[in-house]
Amino acid sequence: MQIILNKRPKSPIIINGFPGFGLVSIISTEFLISHLNAKPIGYFWSDKLSPFIALHDSKILDPLGIFYDAKDNIVIVHAMSPIQGLEWELADAVVQLCKQLKAKELISLEGVASKETTVNPYYYTNIEKRRKEFDKMGIKPLKEGLVVGVTGALLLKAKDISFSSVFVEAHTNIADSEAAAKIIQVLDKYLGLKVDYKPLLTVAKEFEGKLKGLMEKTKETVDQKEKRELNYLG
Repeated sequence: MQIILNKRPKSPIIINGFPGFGLVSIISTEFLISHLNAKPIGYFWSDKLSPFIALHDSKILDPLGIFYDAKDNIVIVHAMSPIQGLEWELADAVVQLCKQLKAKELISLEGVASKETTVNPYYYTNIEKRRKEFDKMGIKPLKEGLVVGVTGALLLKAKDISFSSVFVEAHTNIADSEAAAKIIQVLDKYLGLKVDYKPLLTVAKEFEGKLKGLMEKTKETVDQKEKRELNYLG
């Protein structure tokens, strides 16, 4: 997995969002990129990525883009591509990015399945100061559960860097904008981003629709490719 950067911010906070339950992480990072007016500064690249490129407003979207909010010194890693089979490589690449930029903290966003009607946030951190801040905010630590995907890999790979993760319960495996909005609210208090909460859920739902459509098209493209390959081999 290669890291291509055209700018190297000094000691930023890095936030990452990869496809997961409820698309919570990528809806959240999409919202942050828009709200913070973050600019693209690079991307992750691997020839193992699914061979398709998404376009939005006639602009090419990097499958694994890296964006920078100069005002708040925040780097955002935003995935718009299936990552099955690349989780360990991506975790290694994210850790390497943190070390290259001497990041103050890595924050991973993740949705977890829930049967409850409420949307509750939880946290994990290996930073004592941050643990006290989460507790002061009234957010409970995630004490039990299974964490999969890149975030799960990072729990093992990111032991020697300052690492936190914000989890939120999601109620659908398709797209959950309410859960994404809850993560944004937690990050707002945690990082002091001054998010305007009034349009938050509406905007999140707009992102939900766009990302849901994109992910469905992605799955259809991958399925068609696999079907063609099977027909060829058969």
